[in-house]
Amino acid sequence: MPSPILSTYRLQLRGPKSGQPFTFADAENLLDYLDDLGVSHLYLSPILTAAEGSSHGYDVTDPTTVSAELGGAEGLARLSAAARVRGIGLIVDIVPNHVGVDDPRQNRWWWDLLTHGRDSHYATYFDVDWELDPDGRIVLPVLGSDDDVDDLVVDGDLLRLGDRVWPIAPGSAGGTAAGTIGGTAAEVHGRQNYRLISWRANICGYRRFFSITSLAALRQEDRAVFDATHVEVKRWFDEDLVDGVRIDHPDGLSDPPCYLTWLRETTGPDAWIVIEKILAGDEALDLTLPVAGTTGYDALREIGGLFVDPTGTQALTELADSTGDDSGQIHAAARTLKFEAITGTLHSEVSRLRRAVVRATGDDHPDLIGAIADLVSRVGVYRSDYPTLASVLPVALAQTAAQAPHLEAPLALVATAVATNPESATRLQQLCGAATAKSMEDCLFYRDARLVSLNEVGGEPAWFGVGSAEFHDRTATRGRLWPAAMTTLSTHDTKRGEDVRARIGVLSQVPSLWTELIGKWTLQNPPPDPATALFLWQNVFGVWPIDGDITAGLRERLHAYAEKAIREAAVHTSWNAPNSEFESAVHTWLDGVLAPPVATEMTTLVGRLDEYGRSDALGQKLIALTAPGVPDVYQGTELWEDSLVDPDNRRPVDFRTRRAMLRISEHPKLRVTAEALRLRRERPDTFLSGDYRPVLAGGTRREHVVAFQRGDDVLVAVSRWTARLAETGWGDTALPLPDGDWTDRLTGRRFAGTVGLTDLYADLPVALLAKTLG
Repeated sequence: MPSPILSTYRLQLRGPKSGQPFTFADAENLLDYLDDLGVSHLYLSPILTAAEGSSHGYDVTDPTTVSAELGGAEGLARLSAAARVRGIGLIVDIVPNHVGVDDPRQNRWWWDLLTHGRDSHYATYFDVDWELDPDGRIVLPVLGSDDDVDDLVVDGDLLRLGDRVWPIAPGSAGGTAAGTIGGTAAEVHGRQNYRLISWRANICGYRRFFSITSLAALRQEDRAVFDATHVEVKRWFDEDLVDGVRIDHPDGLSDPPCYLTWLRETTGPDAWIVIEKILAGDEALDLTLPVAGTTGYDALREIGGLFVDPTGTQALTELADSTGDDSGQIHAAARTLKFEAITGTLHSEVSRLRRAVVRATGDDHPDLIGAIADLVSRVGVYRSDYPTLASVLPVALAQTAAQAPHLEAPLALVATAVATNPESATRLQQLCGAATAKSMEDCLFYRDARLVSLNEVGGEPAWFGVGSAEFHDRTATRGRLWPAAMTTLSTHDTKRGEDVRARIGVLSQVPSLWTELIGKWTLQNPPPDPATALFLWQNVFGVWPIDGDITAGLRERLHAYAEKAIREAAVHTSWNAPNSEFESAVHTWLDGVLAPPVATEMTTLVGRLDEYGRSDALGQKLIALTAPGVPDVYQGTELWEDSLVDPDNRRPVDFRTRRAMLRISEHPKLRVTAEALRLRRERPDTFLSGDYRPVLAGGTRREHVVAFQRGDDVLVAVSRWTARLAETGWGDTALPLPDGDWTDRLTGRRFAGTVGLTDLYADLPVALLAKTLG
């Protein structure tokens, strides 16, 4: 049997067709390294059959089979068996909300639906908007232009447009080729169970994953659909192949608590279930959910926020304001962007909700969509229908009515529909999540340029960091209520890697220096837009090599990131309407940043501040590995890493180097990771059930240390704001240790009594103290 779930190591699997394969067999070959590292469980990205060549696995095309590209069911069984020999278990990421439909041929359920329409066995599997088309056809926004219908050709039992194909319903062609008695291809298209339209129309005939039309949502609230989509997951637990699952985006489902209850019945009472639930800063996870907790974005915000220096707030806010950025009005900006997302990108979803409200109430209002958009813009959580959030929606209704009295009548329609009609209530909640994701994570977080390390999934950029009091309280609460929740610093969805965020966070300690350099660089290399430049400068600083060697690979990555960032921000350009002139200007400007004199000065700045960024990186890593919860190590992050947003953070990892370095354990981050994981394995009760107690330092610089005790035999102490600390040193600051003899697992040094911080941090800026037992 595998060990208790003490830690996880996330691997991003990919098949050979992705161009960068990493299969079950590759994972199996890594088990000895992970065992030496101290990992208790291997945490796999989605392994069900996905779109051919998928680099992530979230576009599942057949939820009933394990991906043959990864090694199939046999490969999974071999990996599980080999892992269990070493006492390592498996955790698997599953995707219940949606399936991939970009190429209909690859998804037999979707293909059957398009072929037979309402008569398909799978008609109830998908959340189709049958009312959208007057003839009850499924509206597919897949064309570049509506005129592309005229370019369709009949190819046997297929409709073809270039490389794309769709099925022809039996008997609907009337002939074998265009121009026969069956009519033209366009006329054949008119007789299908679907209608192809331009994606630019912003209309979609089925519920999507947010606004991604290539991902069609499933109706997991139907038990038959749940059973059909979880037959393989059930087999994993029945055959003891895996120990737990990570649930992708449960808030997208119609009824998350019901889904999770069914899942718990399927997996059994002992399975470890964590959910990708993104909590707002003032939101608590519902204790009635049958799960171990979240996947750790809340912990990520709290741990990383500890190292952001609040003394830099005013200066960095003023710098951002000088570029035209609205950092000081971030809540208002968030509401505006939500409103725009609902009435723009999510127009199809809000229109469907409007029709549900009208059906439920028998009434309509010309301002109904505007009222819904205004209301949802004031809902600060992904969805508010969990019991613990019962006050969120009425408060939002009250705020909307107070700020927009003219919306009283349509708001009454919404409230009535939500109270009396389950469809209206559900669609409102699903719209909230999509609006939050599209406005915050996919837009505002690419606009806010005050301190971009705060702009993270689950982050609260309006809150400038996390104080030690808040951190200790939240962490102690997690230890009491959710001791087996996942904690993390990096995921496949984070906007930038943990070490990049740590280095950027150092700017909060040197705001005057940063402001001075931005002014100088702006004169040396004028940007096309100051706010865009300030945002990108911080990311460039975050990944800049210490030796200033800008390789072709790094240059390419930075240009790719810049393009994604400015399109997501959607201020001067966007994915739907690229502004080639602006984008070209940004790329030209970025080339200037990567060349002297700016590049020379950037290298000097990084040389000056890098040690403080690495200090913070070690501090947050050690906390993540030892605070209450089950820590996840995202692939490769046991060494320094410079990842930006996906797909950059899914690059192949050099495990050969990591394996070699683990043998000598001289790399500070690898040493912190390995020693913490090994200590968890040696003293599982301390970390599984040991309590959490803050330990307060004394002396003139005590605000620069954060310390806590786990159980009676482990004490963690990390330094922070070390760039400022360098000006004064620790002085008389000291940490009182509990009774007993304590050994720092990172250095081998022994301590007892009250220890001065200068002595404690003589070798590393962090300490992992274990009490001598017996």
